[in-house]
Amino acid sequence: MLAAPSRDRHAGRVDDVGARLERAIGELLDRRSADSSICPSEAARAVDPEAWRDLMPAARAAAGRLAAAGEVEVTQGGAVVDVHGARGPVRVRRPS
Repeated sequence: MLAAPSRDRHAGRVDDVGARLERAIGELLDRRSADSSICPSEAARAVDPEAWRDLMPAARAAAGRLAAAGEVEVTQGGAVVDVHGARGPVRVRRPS
């Protein structure tokens, strides 16, 4: 099983799983139409099809990092939300 991503306190870097999840989110969105969204679980499944459920907190965190960088928006019920405060399912899309 893959460990949940964490930041290297010294370098401020995202570990390999977190970086892979961020790339998966970007690649999945690139394959969709500009107004489409994805579920973070799709990125988790792309990174580890067998243990994707274990990656869900990390996938949401990756979406949060990308949102903080302005690369994506995290939505719930169609409204942009902060993934860290959102409870329940969220979607990820490119900024409108």
